[in-house]
Amino acid sequence: MSMNKAVEEWVKQVAEHTKPERLRWCDGSDSEARELEASMVESGSLVPLDPKKFPGSFLHRSDPTDVARTEHLTFIASANRADAGPTNNWMNPANAEGDVWPLFAGSMKGRTMFVVPYVMGPAGSKHSRVGVEVTDSAYVALNLRLMTRMGAVALRELGDGDRFVKGIHSLGDLSPERRFIVHFPAKREIWSIGSGYGGNALLSKKCHALRIASVEGFEQGWMAEHMMIVGITNPQGKKHYVAAAFPSACGKTNLAMLVPNLPGWKVETVGDDICWMHIGEDGRLWAVNPEAGFFGVAPGTSVKTNPNAMAALGHDVIFTNVALRDDLTPWWEGMDPVREHEQLTDWRGSRWQKGQSTGPAAHPNARFTVAARQCPTVGASIADPRGVPISAIIFGGRRARLAPLVYEARDWNHGVYVGATLVSETTAAATGAVGVPRNDPMAMVPFCGYNMGDYFGHWLQMGKRLVNPPRIFHVNWFRTNEEGKFLWPGFGDNIRVLKWILERVDNRAPARATAIGNVPTADALDLAGLDLNVPRMDELLAVDPGAWLEELTRNGAFLQRFEDRLPSSLQAEHHALRDRLGRSAS
Repeated sequence: MSMNKAVEEWVKQVAEHTKPERLRWCDGSDSEARELEASMVESGSLVPLDPKKFPGSFLHRSDPTDVARTEHLTFIASANRADAGPTNNWMNPANAEGDVWPLFAGSMKGRTMFVVPYVMGPAGSKHSRVGVEVTDSAYVALNLRLMTRMGAVALRELGDGDRFVKGIHSLGDLSPERRFIVHFPAKREIWSIGSGYGGNALLSKKCHALRIASVEGFEQGWMAEHMMIVGITNPQGKKHYVAAAFPSACGKTNLAMLVPNLPGWKVETVGDDICWMHIGEDGRLWAVNPEAGFFGVAPGTSVKTNPNAMAALGHDVIFTNVALRDDLTPWWEGMDPVREHEQLTDWRGSRWQKGQSTGPAAHPNARFTVAARQCPTVGASIADPRGVPISAIIFGGRRARLAPLVYEARDWNHGVYVGATLVSETTAAATGAVGVPRNDPMAMVPFCGYNMGDYFGHWLQMGKRLVNPPRIFHVNWFRTNEEGKFLWPGFGDNIRVLKWILERVDNRAPARATAIGNVPTADALDLAGLDLNVPRMDELLAVDPGAWLEELTRNGAFLQRFEDRLPSSLQAEHHALRDRLGRSAS
């Protein structure tokens, strides 16, 4: 494997500071993976699963204090605090050098430093980017092999160049008091210490592909978004590609691998989590998935909710913090019922029995890592260097009573406002309280590497450059009745909403105008075979101007946090919505 001089020099400097016992350049080969797996099994950090039922698959248990993204310990180290913005934790770069860098001193003593070159995006694409992560975790190296195009391919892509994202990761002593994830947008560098959890340690993912890439996109005129990408083909053979943003653990992966409940419809998975979008030569918005694998939430994933994900998990998977059955097969809540009196080993390694043990068997944020090629719905588009053209952008979150099942933004600027005021309930994907509503613009609050006021402005500027901007929509699969029961069946029936969305793109579906946007008319959704009565559908599609005025006030307070960085046209959208709601409520 030929080396790059800039990479070699940087690795040498990091090794001199962290003092690993040995250095290993990862080539991404099968033989290398088998060797790392064997060493981790020997050390007890991997548990092999049943070789017949789950060949090539393993269970990893992380430290109980290290099970989710630590957003309160994640920082943007920009020269000016204002450039990080009010939604990020800011750290002065000088303080990072003085307080965080010393934590890496000798942190890899007695350990192997793995040097992992990787490509984000299809090989050979002008839209792809190279990164190199150094880590003292074999678990990280194995995960990156599944999540990225890793090894020799990355060094070939980089050639003799010196433009690569530098990621330095060390487990340290796993102490939460000495745990930091620091991003340096100006020098395209990431430091992570004290955590072995995926989002904090797999630096290619949220750290590179979103926090650093969002800054690159802002500076270079493209977009790095927390979005899935899916291709949808109707029975007549017409295909559209859609990008959709949902906060973590809110059903985005399920939607990306949808099994349609309408005959003749087909779905192709291009990506389940991250989307890089650029303006093509034709003036349309095109997208690539920078990843090559899935790092999905296991609890709630089942043959019913996501059969394609379950099909992908049959072999060569790394499961993290799931429960273990005595037959050495994985289990998690929502997968299938446990047998009466069956005992499991929970995610902490303790014996667990339903009704007898406290807490869940699998951690609520338990994960699976698997190569995307194993998913039955993943097609050739995931490797297309050009990307795919985007016809529609969808925002969605958990709203129990406010947002209708689906509505369409009036135009691009209004769609940016819809995304900028996206609200959802917090989930187990991040540390902190669960079920608390919070503003999460474009599902990017934890991942935008710069001031979100400037980020909104970037969206607006991108729209001006597009010849035919994608239509923008908002969906809410989670609306409930007064008893708290979901009104919409969801899962495979979400194709019915996507059908209306694409028919709107083709100017073929009816809608009624409301203050918040265009909502399907009573006969616009294909409900064939569903037992949904008229009152239930009316409730699903209802828009209450009074409740939305309350929401407007809350969102206004959130937007004011960006002060003079908030684009005036976004303020104009806010005031226009207030006027429309006022007229509707009167």
